[in-house]
Amino acid sequence: MTAPNSVKPTPTGDSPGTTANQPAPSPALLFDTINAYQRTATIKAAIELDVFTALAGAPATAETIATHCHGSPRGIRILCDYLTVLGFLIKSGDQYALTPDSALFLNRKSPAYAGGTLEFLLSNEVKGAFDHFTNAARKGGTAQSTDGTVAPENPVWISFARCMGPLMAPAAVGLADLIAFDQNRPTKVLDISASHGRWGNAFATKNQKAQIVALDWAPVLEVASENARTAGVAGRFSTIAGSAFEVEFGSDYDLVLIPNFLHHFNIADCVRLLKKTWAALRPGGTVAIVEFVPNPDRITPPAAAGFSLIMLATTPEGDAYTFAEYADMLARAGFEPPTMHSLPASMNVALIARK
Repeated sequence: MTAPNSVKPTPTGDSPGTTANQPAPSPALLFDTINAYQRTATIKAAIELDVFTALAGAPATAETIATHCHGSPRGIRILCDYLTVLGFLIKSGDQYALTPDSALFLNRKSPAYAGGTLEFLLSNEVKGAFDHFTNAARKGGTAQSTDGTVAPENPVWISFARCMGPLMAPAAVGLADLIAFDQNRPTKVLDISASHGRWGNAFATKNQKAQIVALDWAPVLEVASENARTAGVAGRFSTIAGSAFEVEFGSDYDLVLIPNFLHHFNIADCVRLLKKTWAALRPGGTVAIVEFVPNPDRITPPAAAGFSLIMLATTPEGDAYTFAEYADMLARAGFEPPTMHSLPASMNVALIARK
């Protein structure tokens, strides 16, 4: 008779329920997931204290970093040790240094600085939506409000435009490099859901005869217009304010950009917008869609596959669509089969199709 709570030995010497080639069951993943809020708090504190900029010049000790950050040496040491555990810093002896990723995206002096994304990503409209996630999963769409982030004139998109632009800059330049136009004639570009305007600005910067028309909510277009002035392309930049589903696009565009927009809607609405896009393009014109695109299994790659979770929490019917689904949407709208391209420094890909 076996004593209570005792375990009988197994022939292989492994834990019960395992074989020689399988690891023993562990609660590590469960607790890593439950405690994930600690990672968010850590990176938020590091950005607010400006830890990464303190290390931009050279490796430093916790005491030196604390002086820059006006913080406690003990607090900064514990914070930096955990940043090292997470992979944001490298530690050698008692000195900390930036990783290549941290140097590019978390040093406040870098042109690709992404620390400002916290304003959007940790906003109540995004992070707060997960406080109601059980109901969202039960309902099949956001439970935070009726329309979530796709509500008309939602102020969260002003925050997005202000803080996400620098992060998109390398990908925008990469997209502009993928699509060539005749430099000897004017090129007309419509940027749908223009937001910060970086996608259109990249084309205007590359092609001195490109005319950019940015479409978004009026308050968001103020940010895009400011960025156009900064980029030196304001003289070739105009706007259309309103909903992309309702306003008139105009016609004879050489290129229509649709960056990070279609994932907010169901497939029928996406097709409706793509048909409207097709009608606005000149013969032979191009549509360029920038999106998170998971593999057919919908679980890889992790960043693209996981994006559907954000859509479930924040939108009524949005999703992360596969390449096959986008190809079908484009075909139903009248476009030729699309090609898919990676973009630099981005988890997004570009889907490019011709009329």
